[in-house]
Amino acid sequence: MAEDSAQIRRARPGDLGGIVALFADDEASSLAAQPAASSEHGRLGPGQVDAFAAIDSDPNNQVYVAEREGKVVGTFQLTFIRQLSYGGCLVAQVESVHVHSSQRSHGIGRLMMEFAIVEARRRGALRIQLTSNVRRTRAHEFYERLGFRASHKGMKLYLR
Repeated sequence: MAEDSAQIRRARPGDLGGIVALFADDEASSLAAQPAASSEHGRLGPGQVDAFAAIDSDPNNQVYVAEREGKVVGTFQLTFIRQLSYGGCLVAQVESVHVHSSQRSHGIGRLMMEFAIVEARRRGALRIQLTSNVRRTRAHEFYERLGFRASHKGMKLYLR
């Protein structure tokens, strides 16, 4: 499958079920794929509809999807953060990168990351950054092929 048959676009509310299904398809994301609750929006967990609405209304925060043949096959979130360091620079943060297991190694991830890099440059960001689960060694190799470097050690403290 060629990646040119896929396109990246801003996510719409109707995509939310497909996005959450990508999280559930991902064996390494136990927190992201917590049991979903049924609602009028499908199998969505508590707060996901509200979270999407909040993200969608923020000009510095967007969810994108990779779509192939009318189906959501990948997603990522791109957030722009203004910092005081580096002269008040703008930083692009990539989060929640997921490609459906049946679509991996077909260029979808590369297409999504290239889109994010172009958007970060367009917005004038100093850098683009992301974190990746330590278990995702194939993902780390993928990001390194795109030019990302493991320059910092990321840490998380879950509060609930």
